[in-house]
Amino acid sequence: MATSTRFQPVLDEIAAAMQPLLGQAGTVASYIPALARVDARQFGIALRTCDGEEAAAGDADTPFSIQSVSKLFTLTLAMQAVGDALWERIGREPSGNPFNSLVQLENEQGKPRNPFINAGAIAVADRLVSHARAEGGSAKARILALMASLAGEPVGFDEEVARSEAETGFRNVALANFMKSFGKLDNDVAEVLDTYFHQCALRMSCRQLARAAGYLCRDGAHPIDGEAAITSERQTRRINALMLTCGTYDAAGDVAFSIGLPCKSGVGGGIVAVVPDRLTLSVWSPALDATGNSLLGMKALEMFVARTGLSVF
Repeated sequence: MATSTRFQPVLDEIAAAMQPLLGQAGTVASYIPALARVDARQFGIALRTCDGEEAAAGDADTPFSIQSVSKLFTLTLAMQAVGDALWERIGREPSGNPFNSLVQLENEQGKPRNPFINAGAIAVADRLVSHARAEGGSAKARILALMASLAGEPVGFDEEVARSEAETGFRNVALANFMKSFGKLDNDVAEVLDTYFHQCALRMSCRQLARAAGYLCRDGAHPIDGEAAITSERQTRRINALMLTCGTYDAAGDVAFSIGLPCKSGVGGGIVAVVPDRLTLSVWSPALDATGNSLLGMKALEMFVARTGLSVF
């Protein structure tokens, strides 16, 4: 891949600025035992432009558990599979509540507020399980195939993380059973959760993530071959809109205000950001702020926007 001469110095500067801050603030996601052991003193950043140039700095090639960043890709698969019927059981509004809220789900009769909170992503996984079964396949295999295609190299699940989530994810089990009680899940709860826990346990690097998300800045065109359409232009706009309004949990308003880019974060410390028609950017640092977003990842995105002037506003 060609190196971006414009953006490489910017990423080098950001990585250097983050170095003295590593391990100074924030905490790793301790409620998932496998993530609690991750060294917080790491930072990576990478981008891929629409025309295929790449730049990376810091720990950009260190694989990590992408967690909720995976919801971008499973949402894409579900939109491919069922189209607008997906929204019969999932809303499109910001939650304004923690990403694993049971109270909100009860108040809204088991219909998740959006596809990026945990309940919404579990509902998406349910649709993927149904569609894969109808075609004689496996939802997990389809997720892996999509990610390998987008990244241009093999991508795998971290089975230790998936097992850790299954053993301690009591609130996710409660969310799934709650939706099942309202008739909002079609499949066996255990099978749906197995798919969900594995998608969260996808193990990728910043460089791979920036490449994989490239279709989101290219009107849905495949980031590597440029020929196949991963989504339609209309679906891509919708995914980016959901990222801007719902992609960083209940901090989405602050992120839009301070960064001004569609973003999707995960409690593994990763964040993907999109500059439509220009590039996709991925940052990673495991220490999180109070809202569950990477503390240094957010600082890095603010620096990137300040240095480049790139924003949707």
